[in-house]
Amino acid sequence: MRPTDLSLLRVPGVPAVSPDGQAAVVAVTRLDLDADEYRSRLWTVPTDGSTPPRPLTQGHRDSAPVFSPDGRWLAYLSAEPKGRPQLHVLPVGGGTARALTDHHLGAGAPVWSPDSRRLAYVARVPEPGRYGTEEEVGAGGEAPRLITTLKYRADDLGFTNDRRSHVFVLDLPGDDDGAPLPEPFQVTDGDADDQDVAWSPDGTELAFVSARHESADRDLVADVYAVRPDGTGLRRVTESRAGCSRPAFDPDDLSGSTIYVTAVPDLGESGRDFVARQATLCRVSAAGGPLEVLLDPEEHQRGDETPTTVIADGAAFLGVERRGSVELLRVPLRGGQPEALVDGPYTVRGVGIGGGVVVATVAHDRSAGELIAITPGRRRLISGFGAPLQRTGRLHRMRERTATAPDGYPVHGWVTTPPGPGPHPVLLTVHGGPFSQYGWTLFDETQAYVEAGYAVVQCNPRGSSGYGQAHGRAVQQRMGTVDADDVVAFLDAALEDPALDAGRVGVMGGSYGGFMTTLLLGRTDRFVAGISERAFNDPVSFVGSSDIGFFFADEYVGTDPAGIAAQSPLAHSYKIRTPTLVIHSEEDWRCPLEQGTRLYVELKRRGVPTELLLFPGEGHELSRSGRPKHRLARLEHVLRWWARWLPTAQNAAGLAELTAAGGRGAGEAEPVDVAVDGEATGRRSDTIAVPATRLR
Repeated sequence: MRPTDLSLLRVPGVPAVSPDGQAAVVAVTRLDLDADEYRSRLWTVPTDGSTPPRPLTQGHRDSAPVFSPDGRWLAYLSAEPKGRPQLHVLPVGGGTARALTDHHLGAGAPVWSPDSRRLAYVARVPEPGRYGTEEEVGAGGEAPRLITTLKYRADDLGFTNDRRSHVFVLDLPGDDDGAPLPEPFQVTDGDADDQDVAWSPDGTELAFVSARHESADRDLVADVYAVRPDGTGLRRVTESRAGCSRPAFDPDDLSGSTIYVTAVPDLGESGRDFVARQATLCRVSAAGGPLEVLLDPEEHQRGDETPTTVIADGAAFLGVERRGSVELLRVPLRGGQPEALVDGPYTVRGVGIGGGVVVATVAHDRSAGELIAITPGRRRLISGFGAPLQRTGRLHRMRERTATAPDGYPVHGWVTTPPGPGPHPVLLTVHGGPFSQYGWTLFDETQAYVEAGYAVVQCNPRGSSGYGQAHGRAVQQRMGTVDADDVVAFLDAALEDPALDAGRVGVMGGSYGGFMTTLLLGRTDRFVAGISERAFNDPVSFVGSSDIGFFFADEYVGTDPAGIAAQSPLAHSYKIRTPTLVIHSEEDWRCPLEQGTRLYVELKRRGVPTELLLFPGEGHELSRSGRPKHRLARLEHVLRWWARWLPTAQNAAGLAELTAAGGRGAGEAEPVDVAVDGEATGRRSDTIAVPATRLR
């Protein structure tokens, strides 16, 4: 795909299935490049595949649909242009949708009560005088913030201590459209964030997740709590060292005796032992008690985006990461082996159930997601949201392979190549995390690079998820050791293919991938150029600047100064002589801006060919959910950089735009003398002087 093909991406969310199982409703999101915003509306999809999907709403940004248990209503979130998402309800039998809330900072996803008469949700409650609650007080005129905690802000959100999220309950309005709307009732309060709300089967209690224990500011423990809808009877259900999320009751157990959760069962004595600890299916007595693990956390890591733990027909349904895929498992609650409903080269992103029909949102390497209806003995594809992009003919298949690291460890990954015999220049890309995975889904970046004429090499080294807990924990306090060995070994194995040009290789990555890029550039001159993006470059300053700094670096790289220095890419960046583009977002609180600017200055003052590309108003998630025009510009700048150092015939657009702000013109070569340890190297391999005739 080309960068402008971002406008053709269609990304379906988590499906809602009607109680009779006849229809699914799903929000489908697209990028509007002209308006520089995201748009999404709800689509209804017959589960028998009898007719194509059709749009159900015309809202600006509609999302999070859910059917009422009696099938009469569809609740969802809708946001107007520049507005916040608010709860809406639409009669399934026909009629007009009604807005139910007007929260200043927006409302969270709706959750129906068993009697279909109430909705629960969470919403952030701003302190008076902040976030525009008083028209005459702008952001710069707010009172100063006195911070006394370690946890006080989050990437892509900002400060949190002055806008806590709490549980609300709202009665459904009467059938008379002219009747006044009931006022939402705030169920919880206090200096803690509450999330992931669920109703008990009899409607007398709400379960939710919160961190309200004494050491909550210093650990990652999150418990399940229960409270009555009127706000009374607040109690803690789980009392463990676990990180709980997405509680759900069994709807067939009217006693509500058991709560099922997705949880990291044990975060250790400190409550911060999170490295590669896997979130898996557990349950707890609703009366309170310890967690019971239902799937082995050594092997099973939940990987789907469904906002609850789906329980139906005596089983739990969830996606589990497996070697680059996300399988859909059916886990019997009363014993028996889990059954894979979807496996193979797919990524299950969401699941819904109704009337005995399972509907899953499933992605693969040529679609960001399609709906599949699953009934006993049959799986049926019921959508074609990826068709507009597929019709361009600009999508390329991934080829799976396994390499062997120097210590004999198997390294799993993929190579994606352009059409034609090659040899093609190569881009080694490294994912973030590190506890995440590349895999079987449409990755817009990979597709754009391959369409521009590059072979893309990507793998899941030790430290990644999807291969068991031991694989993920192998890099703890030894980052840049076996993981770097794995990445290089996989690249070397891929380069044995004559279709790949072993003499023209670039490296790039973001976050942990930026860490690995900076690290490798400081160790070897084999790469023609590199791109280090939103990188974790310096563990020392990260501790005091990142929203997760107070625990992340300590757990991943340790606290020994010598050990930290050995694992720090910035500590060894004085060795880098390779042309390097540094990309960062100005409001990145996960890997703060200084992590990138310090690398840029280090390279710039030594004469290393380098550029700094900054995106205003963006956070750590720029490449995934940043403003559409910024996502487009980012891809265009990346291709421009690679056109400069690894030119291809297909990357003509990048070749024609070599002049960047503060950069050199297309006909000018970079300096060839790069200072390392205060001395000039005289290395001519630091630059490629391309004649102007080749720029065309």
